[in-house]
This record gives sequence, structure tokens and C-alpha cells, in this order.
Amino acid sequence: MDNNLKASLRNLHANLANTGPIDVELQQLLQQLEGDIKQLLEKRGAAPGAATTTYGLAERTQEISAKFAAQHPQLEPALRELGNILASMGI
Repeated sequence: MDNNLKASLRNLHANLANTGPIDVELQQLLQQLEGDIKQLLEKRGAAPGAATTTYGLAERTQEISAKFAAQHPQLEPALRELGNILASMGI
């Protein structure tokens, strides 16, 4: 499942590269989310099966998606996919 998550992050980056200018707020939220996801993956890699605190990453992804759907509709599918992957992982 981690491979799906990494692929989804790559897809999001590709969409971001093709989007054009992105407002600072969205950029900061996405950077924070990506940092949290990378940190989670590192913890899971170091101690597979160990409990990790995720602070609602799936929910935060969905909130970001909803908040910016009108301004950046091309990012919404990638964010929704990322949120679905996180949710299916129980994150």
C-alpha cells in the first residue's frame, strides 16, 4: 500500500507542476501534509506494524481537496485519490 501512496504523491506533484501559480496557503498545506506522510512512512518502515499517530491525514487531505476544488479543480482528483489511499490504510 505504501507504493500506492508514493505513486499518488508523485501524481499530485505532476499535477501541481502543470497547474501554474498556486497560492501560498495551498502550497503550505500541501507541504505540511506531504511532510507528515513522509514522516509516517519512515516510522512504518523503521517499525512495521507499530502504532503511529497520524492526526487524521486522510481527513486533512479531503479538507484540502474540498477547500481548493473551486480554485484548482485540476488538483481535486489527485487529492481525492490521496485521501482515499490514506483512508484505506486506516490513516
